[in-house]
Amino acid sequence: MDETLLRALTPTVIGVLVRRGAGFAAAEDAVQEALIEAVRGWPDDPPRDPKGWLITVAWRKFLDAARADASRRHRELRAGDEPAPGPSQDADDTLQLYFLCAHPSLTPASAVALTLRAVGGLTTRQIAQAYLVPEATMAQRISRAKRTVSGVRFDRPGDVATVLRVLYLVFNEGYSGDVDLAGEAIRLTRRLVAMTGHEEVAGLLALMLLHHARRPARTAPDGSLIPLAEQDRGRWDTRLIAEGVEVLQAALARDRLGEFQAQAAIAALHADAPTVEETDWAQIVEWYDELVRLTGSPVARLNRAVAVGESEGPKAGLAALAELDPGLPRHTAVAAYLHERDGDPVTAARLYAEAARSAPSLPERAHLTRQAARLNARLRG
Repeated sequence: MDETLLRALTPTVIGVLVRRGAGFAAAEDAVQEALIEAVRGWPDDPPRDPKGWLITVAWRKFLDAARADASRRHRELRAGDEPAPGPSQDADDTLQLYFLCAHPSLTPASAVALTLRAVGGLTTRQIAQAYLVPEATMAQRISRAKRTVSGVRFDRPGDVATVLRVLYLVFNEGYSGDVDLAGEAIRLTRRLVAMTGHEEVAGLLALMLLHHARRPARTAPDGSLIPLAEQDRGRWDTRLIAEGVEVLQAALARDRLGEFQAQAAIAALHADAPTVEETDWAQIVEWYDELVRLTGSPVARLNRAVAVGESEGPKAGLAALAELDPGLPRHTAVAAYLHERDGDPVTAARLYAEAARSAPSLPERAHLTRQAARLNARLRG
């Protein structure tokens, strides 16, 4: 059973059913039922034309469901209505599914779940396991999302920026259960690059590849976080780094800079440094200036303060930090780091402890708590 093939065919088959007149929710349900039959039957009797088989079976599932629910049928559907599988607009169908699943009317969580199901071809169980929620909860979330977009026209232009934000949300979930969401996000973004040729889509792909290259060195055997400066760079995936840099350079050459390209350029500079001491912090500050210009993002400004602290010294970093809202997430952690760099361990220890109390994740909380304990032990000694 080629699970990768099934997942790759899923959005194409959904698109074919929608263009034949099925509603999105009904089409998606029918394709999921066809996939179940494929999993059961293909290992013993694989079809010569997998795509054609899925289209035929999914269309029959849709017709059966429509006949069984006459109150939701707007026209008579007869067995003779079934058209033979034929050529379909694969790229257009799949691209429209990306747009539909990232519709602005959906919450980010619903958009992610619907994208993983309809475009990624994952089962509800797999998505629920990846997000550590009960399968029934995820099923309800997906059902609500499908109802929300059920009236949206399938042929309307979509917003690439919204799609990219959904894919980046998927990527940042990382790994949980038997589904590698980071790997899944990279797979989906590769497909989107091939379909659109959009420079910002390429920028996101480059950013994902460069971040993913550092994954083996990001955590210790006990699961604790390892900061970038302390990571074993020999464990970084040089193949992914080379690919990410190549993708980024091609995107930048088109001279239409966007925020994901700018973020990828920063990641590339980190990846290019053989040691943390050789990091080109001055150029990283310049790229953060571009990112702030493009987005005005407070998070970008916060990260820029760190880069300024590395490039121009901790006092300059603290001065840049003083211009920002102290209520920003991770503001206190950045202040702690810069105060430690500035030779003030008492203030740094207090701020690390304070930052730990509001950390967004357990690994980050544990890391900040260890930093505070390290400085307190040094002060006592």
